[in-house]
Amino acid sequence: MNQISVLVVEDNEDINRILKRFLEQAGYQVKSAFSGTEAQLLFSMEHFHLIILDLMLPGLSGEEIIQEIRKKSQTPIIVISAKSSLEDKVNVLKIGADDYITKPFEREEVLVRIEALLRRCHVNNMEASENNEISFKNLLLKVASREVFVKENSITLTAYEFDILYLLLQHPDRVFTKDQLYQEIWKTGYYGEDNTINVHISNIRKKIKDYDEEAYIKTVWGIGFKMDAN
Repeated sequence: MNQISVLVVEDNEDINRILKRFLEQAGYQVKSAFSGTEAQLLFSMEHFHLIILDLMLPGLSGEEIIQEIRKKSQTPIIVISAKSSLEDKVNVLKIGADDYITKPFEREEVLVRIEALLRRCHVNNMEASENNEISFKNLLLKVASREVFVKENSITLTAYEFDILYLLLQHPDRVFTKDQLYQEIWKTGYYGEDNTINVHISNIRKKIKDYDEEAYIKTVWGIGFKMDAN
């Protein structure tokens, strides 16, 4: 675990120090940034496996950082913010964050969320065969490289978006409830809003629709989601 590097972006020195301390105690390598501009500079100079990000920052805001990072990288991003409204959470997930924790936070919850997200991002890569691909209609998913193409156009998915799509593609005839998706994707359980799954599914649909008007993910009302074979 000591090879996993985390960038903590938090302008409050006390909170930044607390996060850095318990992450290092858990075995992570941690760099701290105290503004959006400093975070952007560090990200351009070094490789990080995960970013923990506040939203209300001097310089660039957290939302702006997410948008800039998503233009060139799928590095997992966990937002930790005092903004607690559902609208704030949905907006941040829509623009590319992978998870959202509301302040004040518990040490154990932060560590569990990090472990679950890193497991989804990295373990699958190590176990996947380089030639393992799944095709569905005009969509091609490459497991090892975690790439998705629609009509030969690359689309950029967050870590959780990729894992949800991959799970649905592995079982195209099966309907997954939200509870089942939480269990399969987050593994250790999920503490967020129930709307999170809807946001991720909506994002996947929009990104596919940029290149193909055909439906790919079907909502089975009152139950859950499945691939749309029609």
